[in-house]
Amino acid sequence: MLTVWGRKTSSNVQALMWCIGELGLAYERHDIGHNFGGTDTDAFFQLNPNRAIPVLQDGTNPPLWETGAILRYLATRYADNAFWPKELLARTEVDRWAEWSKINVAMGFTVPIFWRLIRTPKEKVDYHAIRMAVAALEEKLVIADSRLKDQSYLVGESLTLADIQFGHILYRYYDIQIDRANLPNLARYYTSLTQRPAFREHIMVSYDVFLTS
Repeated sequence: MLTVWGRKTSSNVQALMWCIGELGLAYERHDIGHNFGGTDTDAFFQLNPNRAIPVLQDGTNPPLWETGAILRYLATRYADNAFWPKELLARTEVDRWAEWSKINVAMGFTVPIFWRLIRTPKEKVDYHAIRMAVAALEEKLVIADSRLKDQSYLVGESLTLADIQFGHILYRYYDIQIDRANLPNLARYYTSLTQRPAFREHIMVSYDVFLTS
């Protein structure tokens, strides 16, 4: 049994939970962080001295933190060869796009765009900065759009760990009120993700808790 500490509205927790869902693993999740609090307790410090979510514990194994490391652990232990290849070069290709997605896409969206628009009081929203951040993000999304022209997923015809790191931000990207570039292959890819039960359950989650007046 997997145990997860982290609120379902956290984008990093969402990526982890989507992965767990795709792998069909049993879990229990504890709401920790933001409006739930709990990261400042001694008990949570023992789980993660950084006091950040998510944290995962697999049975009696030591707790794990840092989302990318957790995802690679789960993929290595539980995933099939299509999701996380055993052959080194094929696995590195998936891992390369997973890292690209985390650094260039997830980090380029969450704080520079989502936080500035949704988690900032309306009178303090810097729309110019948001437009600039969207433009920078979409320079990277064009790369993904090009790759998705002739294949179903970021690395070929099967969902991989790279799609977990990449696709989990797309619900919010397409849902928030911003002007978006016309990226037809990315839009098709996103639509296909919304048909996956685990994506719908763990990614398409209301973020109303973050809305400011």
